[in-house]
Amino acid sequence: MPIIRAVSGIVEIHPSPPVSSRPPATQTDADHRRDRAKEQEHQDADRATHLAQQAYQQQANQPSALKPALLAQDLMTSPATSLPSDSTLLEAWTMMQHKGIHHLPVTSVHGTLVGMVSNCDLLPYAHGLESVDPPGPTAEYKLTHVMNSRVLSASPATEIREIAHLMLNEHVNAIPILDGSRHLVGILTTSDILRAIVHQSPLELWT
Repeated sequence: MPIIRAVSGIVEIHPSPPVSSRPPATQTDADHRRDRAKEQEHQDADRATHLAQQAYQQQANQPSALKPALLAQDLMTSPATSLPSDSTLLEAWTMMQHKGIHHLPVTSVHGTLVGMVSNCDLLPYAHGLESVDPPGPTAEYKLTHVMNSRVLSASPATEIREIAHLMLNEHVNAIPILDGSRHLVGILTTSDILRAIVHQSPLELWT
C-alpha cells in the first residue's frame, strides 16, 4: 500500500517498501529491547544532569551586576555634631570654631532634622559673636533666626555618585544623613569626599 504524506500542502506518494518476512518476536527480544530502552533513558538522564550542572557552573562563574562600591554610610562623619533649634548663634559659632566645622544640622526637641546652619549664615553676625566683653546682642539670637529650613538630605544607603551629583547641581557642600525616622545619623561634606579621593585613590565608585 503506498504511503501518502502531505508537506506544506503538497501531496507526495511513495511506494510502500516490500514487507520482509521475519520470525515472531520472542520474550528474549522483548527483554532486550526493554533493557536498551532503560539504558537509553539512564543515558538521557545523565546527559540532562550534566547539562544542568554545566549551566549552573556557567551562571556561577558569570560576574554579577555592578553594585555601588561606595555609599553615604561609608564616607559620612558619624555621629554628626548638631544643635537643637533653641540654641543661640553664639553657641553655634563657638562650636564651629572649637570643632573646626562649617556646617551644623539643627534638630527639633524630638531629634528630627529641622534645618541647617553654615558658617556663611553666621558671618554677618561675626562681629557681635566675636565680642568677648560683652557679646553683641545678636549673639543671643536663636538658630531659627538664621537657619535654612529647606535642607537636602540622604539616607545611609544613598550612592556617593548620587550625592556628589546633588551637591554640584544644588551648590551645597554638606548633606545630612538621616534614618527612616528623619533622625540625624551622620553628615557628608565635600571635604569627606575629597579626603576619600586622597586616601583611597583611585576612588572605586563601582565594584
